[in-house]
Amino acid sequence: MNPSTSALEGRVAIVTGAGSGIGRATALAFSAAGAAVLVADLNGERAEAVTGEIEARGGRARACRVDVGDESSIAAMVAAAVDAFGGLDILHNNAADSDPALMARDRTVTEIDCEVWDRTMRVNLRGPMLGCKHAIPRMLERGGGAIVNTSSASGLTGDLARTAYAASKAGLQSLTQSVATQYGKQGIRCNAIAPGVIATPALEANVAPEALAIYRGSTLAPRLGRPEDIAAAVVFLASPAAEFITGQILPVDGGLLAHHPTVSELRALAGSPA
Repeated sequence: MNPSTSALEGRVAIVTGAGSGIGRATALAFSAAGAAVLVADLNGERAEAVTGEIEARGGRARACRVDVGDESSIAAMVAAAVDAFGGLDILHNNAADSDPALMARDRTVTEIDCEVWDRTMRVNLRGPMLGCKHAIPRMLERGGGAIVNTSSASGLTGDLARTAYAASKAGLQSLTQSVATQYGKQGIRCNAIAPGVIATPALEANVAPEALAIYRGSTLAPRLGRPEDIAAAVVFLASPAAEFITGQILPVDGGLLAHHPTVSELRALAGSPA
């Protein structure tokens, strides 16, 4: 999927969690497709670095430090995009709490403590809700817009652990469909992507090598996903080419969810390469 270099010409986009991984790749891809980009991240230095990358390539971008779980911070982020670029057309709710210390405590439902649950929901679900709440009125001023939420394949299945993470991503899928239902007639499209196993710094920090080998074996594509794979899907969903697509959850997972769950073990049993 290679979006046109002018697919988003004249559009203004916000990307949260844009300092690294999927968010960084999407911010760069939005700019390459012609959009002006507000690069938003909790880590202001990372946001500045990505902004510098975009500007070095001839694009328009501004950096913004944001705490997505804080409503005043989200409101300021949206205002910053409008002030810098004159309006808002696209929102990519991508930020998630991937702190290894938090993820290590996200266990089974009988083992998890409420602090882990609440912190996960604050960033992963409250954050996108607040993004939609404050972005939609500004999009309506321009006749509509597109929202793309980063969910996860974990939100479509059960998991042995990561109870809060999976539940937050499932909730985000429901939020996606609610926003699409409530604002579709006013020109707002809202979709979500459900990435599979994507090679990002967060993956390396949170997944043991043995588990990663199993995920690699369960991915039907010959490699793990890359942030650029997700960015291409986000740009498509945000573009006019997807103007009749809304309320959908798009897995971008290399076929992770397409097969019998024991496929990796069956391959090993048959002596086939993982």
